[in-house]
Amino acid sequence: MTDFSGLIEGYRRFKANGWKQQRERWTQLASGQDPRLMVIACSDSRVDPTIIFDTSPGEIFMVRNVANMVPPFETTAGLHGVSAALEFAVTQLEVPEIVVLGHQSCGGCAAALTRRFENAEKGQGGFISDWMSMLDEARDKVVAEHGHGEEAVRALEWEAVKVSIANLRTFPCVPIREQKGRLKIHGAYFAVADGILHLLDEETGEFSPV
Repeated sequence: MTDFSGLIEGYRRFKANGWKQQRERWTQLASGQDPRLMVIACSDSRVDPTIIFDTSPGEIFMVRNVANMVPPFETTAGLHGVSAALEFAVTQLEVPEIVVLGHQSCGGCAAALTRRFENAEKGQGGFISDWMSMLDEARDKVVAEHGHGEEAVRALEWEAVKVSIANLRTFPCVPIREQKGRLKIHGAYFAVADGILHLLDEETGEFSPV
């Protein structure tokens, strides 16, 4: 497994090969970025959007967090990292498309389903519990329909994508641009075990393989 020294070795390989191969691209990027996509993905080490979508540097503006969640729009005091990134992507970079990417075996969704960190202290799981409370309503619906088994985990992982998309639309800058045809939102789900990408049909609420 890669440790920090492994990262440095990887950097040296990149500098000697990948960076040189795309030297012109990196020169262009030095003066600014103009990505056409924002991807909101999970922090999970197995789910790297640049690898899954085989993209080049500068093509994706990305936010990664536990369970690929977007919090609802709110103006309370605090440090709103995801909200700031979304605001920057939509109003400053004016990306025309946003993808919310969920995935199989998501630890955040599993924690939401089992409520493993409920009542835990901050720094001992409490932050995770607070963050995953965004799925409380979806979690109750999933448990009522599927119980607590493997099927329930998959269902909640799908629901996490839908909840994030719904929360995206609570930001005033998003529906305004959608209505004008300047922004499209996509839901996707990556199955780690078989490498299959599924896309969300918002009309049916179903995910289907690409």
